[in-house]
Amino acid sequence: MALPALLQNLSLPAVCSPLFIISNPDLVIAQCKAGVVGSFPALNARPAEKLEEWLDRITTELGEHNAKHPDRPAAPFAVNQIVHKSNDRLEHDLEMCVRYKVPIVITSLGARVEVNEAVHSYGGIVLHDVINNTFAR
Repeated sequence: MALPALLQNLSLPAVCSPLFIISNPDLVIAQCKAGVVGSFPALNARPAEKLEEWLDRITTELGEHNAKHPDRPAAPFAVNQIVHKSNDRLEHDLEMCVRYKVPIVITSLGARVEVNEAVHSYGGIVLHDVINNTFAR
């Protein structure tokens, strides 16, 4: 399988871990400008309405960077979504990811067809965080 076009300009083939509470727009933007996939958990943006502010800032700043540095574009960013049924924000957060066309969505604690379909609808990539055999199946 060929590397998706979205990932061909990485300086390192790495996804910076979406760290609970720690990862934020400043860190994600710096990671992407350095050429690695920057990521954050959607649940770090609190309250839920903050997620749109974060996505707007990240997409705007990376777009500006890419316009100024066409020879050195930023790497894509990722949002980690907890897809377990206990996450009452999933529908809202997924809607924001679709609105901002988040390039990569990482799912944790399961896989949901509707998440895959939503992200694939605009050409995004879905990665699944698999921690054991249960989630691998």
